[in-house]
Amino acid sequence: MGQHGGGTGGHAVRSEAGDREKRGRRGKPEQDGTEGARGTEGTEAGRAAPARLADVDALRGFALFGILTVNITYLASAYHGTGVEEPGFGSPLDTGVRLLVALLFEAKFFLLFSFLFGYSFTLQLDSAERRGARFTPRFLRRLAGLFVLGVLHAVVLFPGDILTTYAVLGLILLALRRLRPRTAVRTAVVLFTVTSAAYLLLAVALRGADGGDRAVLAADAQQATEALRGGFGSVVGAHLDQLPDVLFLLAFFQAPAALAAFLLGLAAGRQRALAEPGRHDRTLRRLQVWGFPLGLLGAAVYTYSALRNPGASFQVFALGVDVITAPLLAAAYAATVLRIARGRHGRRMVAVLAPPGRMTLTNYLTQSLVCVLLFTGVGVGLIGRVPPSGVALIGVALFAAQAVFCRWWLARHPYGPVEWLLRAVTTLSRPRWRGSAGAADTADTATAGAAGAVTGPTGGPGAVG
Repeated sequence: MGQHGGGTGGHAVRSEAGDREKRGRRGKPEQDGTEGARGTEGTEAGRAAPARLADVDALRGFALFGILTVNITYLASAYHGTGVEEPGFGSPLDTGVRLLVALLFEAKFFLLFSFLFGYSFTLQLDSAERRGARFTPRFLRRLAGLFVLGVLHAVVLFPGDILTTYAVLGLILLALRRLRPRTAVRTAVVLFTVTSAAYLLLAVALRGADGGDRAVLAADAQQATEALRGGFGSVVGAHLDQLPDVLFLLAFFQAPAALAAFLLGLAAGRQRALAEPGRHDRTLRRLQVWGFPLGLLGAAVYTYSALRNPGASFQVFALGVDVITAPLLAAAYAATVLRIARGRHGRRMVAVLAPPGRMTLTNYLTQSLVCVLLFTGVGVGLIGRVPPSGVALIGVALFAAQAVFCRWWLARHPYGPVEWLLRAVTTLSRPRWRGSAGAADTADTATAGAAGAVTGPTGGPGAVG
């Protein structure tokens, strides 16, 4: 992803932005800076813009599926991520499913969401500049709306929420919006490198420390399971108990990586790297050639740490390796999806993934709601009772149902339900409710849908999905 952000094309944009800001101060009424962004990507290629945006929506839908695949494993079992095997689910099939989820999914897909958040941010900025609109007040209201939704989500549905993190980091992104693309890429690389180095140094300091008593870890997981099988109050209490660990890992693991991905998206958006991916086919190939082997190598280290609980020092070392290699694997995934989208069967893939990709915020929250009803005592109470293979199948079925629903909904409404609500907060108006999604503002739904997820790698909820 970072290779899309080279160049210094931000100077003209900043100059034009300043001129339009001056014109806006001379009495132009405040407008919605997110309108018209559908045309933003097509300024150089005209009528082809909707297809390209559909490819980006498909990439977002792909990331949404990855997030669900990770989150549902933590919602279905309090043992997942502790390094302690869940009683009754130790068959080769169960172990294989756990291994594949940790290797291919965990700590990868929130980076795609973060990248697309930064990319969509540039679409909104450009739209506001063209219209002479006041962008900052509306973006701040959007972030406030995301923060409120995130707090409710973390307490009621899933403590591994990332919306609150995005809301806070969005303030930093807003402050850094004038960065040149090359500077944004360099800053992102520094963030990844410094965070990784800090974990590696900490791993050295922790040599000889164990990863915790397995009996204690198992007892804690069983206690959490019983609490989550209780009623609504018991479930909320269990979530509140988990929040301190979640917040710690958010601050020191996920936030730096997410901010770095924001900046890569900002750089890519300034260069319109996703507007015509065919022009960057060589870069996409390179991302695949280097990203898959290096990313999978780091993912193997992470997987061993997450599933085997080899000791505190190695667990921290694995996080350091993951910080620097997970972005490579995420970039390889993104390159693969974009190249497939332009291939022989690309239309079919886009038709499946793009609708849920346009409603990621609604889908993200709905996924947590459905899992709470399935796995906690608020509903059926299946936590700890479904094998990993069954959990994975439930995730696939849930995403398939969402894909069908989203296609039906967007044929009748321009926005998803939660996207509509967030847009109302952003614009302080009542958005259009009826009508097809073709008339909706793609950039608005894109940023509204920047909903990653956080799950725990080395001891319960709190690391990244």
